[in-house]
Amino acid sequence: MTANAPFFLPISQRLAVSGSSSDGTVCSSNSARFHRAVPGDTSGLYLSSEGLPGTARSRVGVAMTSNFIHDSVMLSEICDVFAGLNTGVFLDATLGGAGHSVEILSRHPDVSLLGIDQDDVALESAQKVLESAGHGGRVALRRARFDSVALVAAKEGITSLSGALFDLGVSSPQFDVAERGFSYRFDAPLDMRMDRTQSLTADVVVNTYELDALADMLRKNADERHAYRIAKAIVAARPIHSTVQLSDVVSSAIPAPARRRGGHPAKRTFQAIRIEVNAELDILPGALRDVIALLAPGARLAVLSYHSGEDRIVKSVMRSAETGDCSCPPNLPCGCGAVRSVIRIRAPRDASRSELARNPRASSARLRVVEKIATPGSAL
Repeated sequence: MTANAPFFLPISQRLAVSGSSSDGTVCSSNSARFHRAVPGDTSGLYLSSEGLPGTARSRVGVAMTSNFIHDSVMLSEICDVFAGLNTGVFLDATLGGAGHSVEILSRHPDVSLLGIDQDDVALESAQKVLESAGHGGRVALRRARFDSVALVAAKEGITSLSGALFDLGVSSPQFDVAERGFSYRFDAPLDMRMDRTQSLTADVVVNTYELDALADMLRKNADERHAYRIAKAIVAARPIHSTVQLSDVVSSAIPAPARRRGGHPAKRTFQAIRIEVNAELDILPGALRDVIALLAPGARLAVLSYHSGEDRIVKSVMRSAETGDCSCPPNLPCGCGAVRSVIRIRAPRDASRSELARNPRASSARLRVVEKIATPGSAL
C-alpha cells in the first residue's frame, strides 16, 4: 500500500503566513508559548511556498542567503532504513540543508518530498540544493515548525506518508554563523532563534526569567547539575546581552573541578536556552504522534536525537505507540484492550567510527526507528 501523492507546485514559488485567526493570533497547541503573528511573523503555523490552486495568500518578503552547508549525520544508515520506501510522499520534518532528502530522492525516483523547516536560510539553501540535484519537480517546501506537520499535510491534501524523518537539534551552519547567537565560540548578541521572526530570544530568557524558572529550565533542558548556581550568577550579572558575556558568567559559576572536564562549561547552559527559545522539547511529543498517525502501513519513522532529553521523549513516544500503553503484567496476554500501531525496527544506534572521525558533532547522535503495522492489534 502506498501513500497518496498530492499535487506539488514548483519549489521556487513562495507563500506567507497561513492558519492565523483574523486578529493575527497564532497558537500552537503543542507549545508552551503563545505568539502574536504580524506580517512576516512565522511563530506558530507558517508556510513558505505558494499554496495549492484556489488558495489566496499574501506574499511576505524574507531576506535569505544560500550559505547553508551541512554534513548530514548517519546518512548511510538513514538511507538503509528507507531502502524499501514505497511510492508516495516522504516527509523531512527538519529539512535543514536537505542532505538526507537529496539522497533519498535520488534512490527512490517515484517518491515526492514534503520538506518543512522554520529557518528561512535553511529553506532557501535546500531549495537550491534540491533543484541542482534535479529534484525540483518532486518537492514541496513549506516554512513551518514541525509541530504543525499535521496541518501542513492536510492543507497539501496528504492523507498518508510513505516515510518520515526528524533530524533534531541545530544544524552546523546555525552554530557557525556568529550573528545567530547559538554558540559560545563567537561574540554575538543573544539570539538563538531558529525562526528569526518570533519575539522570544535568548536575550529575553537570560534577562527576564526569574531565578527559579531559570534553574528549572537548565535542569529540564540540559540536565545541568549546577543549575541553581548558574541561574543565581546570571541573575546577579544582569543585564547580559552577548554570548561571550553569558559564557563567562556561566563558567565562573561552575566549580573549578567541574570546569576541567566534560567540554566547555557553558555548553549545557547554551543548549538549555536554545531549547527554551525554540520550544524544542515542548513540541516534540505531539509532532511525533501526529507523524506516526500519518504513516501508511509499512512506512517508517526515523528520528535522530542529540541529547538525553530529546532521546527520552522519542523513546517514550515510540514505546507508547509500540505497546498501545498496555498496562498488563509482562509475559501475560493483554487484557486491557491496548492497541499498538508500530513495531520497533533495529538499526545502528550510533554513528560509525569513520563518520565520527570526519564529523565529531555526530558523536551525540542517537537513531531510533519504528514501522507502522498493517493492521493495528493487541499490544501482546
